[in-house]
Amino acid sequence: MALRRFYNEIKGKRVSEVPEHVKPMLSLSYIKKAIQRGFDNYHAKYIETSSPDPIFHVCYGGMIFSYLVALPHERRHLLHAQEHAQQHH
Repeated sequence: MALRRFYNEIKGKRVSEVPEHVKPMLSLSYIKKAIQRGFDNYHAKYIETSSPDPIFHVCYGGMIFSYLVALPHERRHLLHAQEHAQQHH
């Protein structure tokens, strides 16, 4: 959605006008406002409506986080298993 809106904003501009359009979006205050707007939208959509979806978001986020934390260990384990298999063949 945000990318589509951004594309629609810049598609009518010349290439030389795009940096002037994008530059304000890279400021710290703009980024803070965008994050706050996102939190406000999430709160209005899920929290105020008493939706169970935030529970699922936390569960899925926890699963993804734990997978990413365990990934380096799993890759080392796989590499070690492959090296061990090559030594015995």
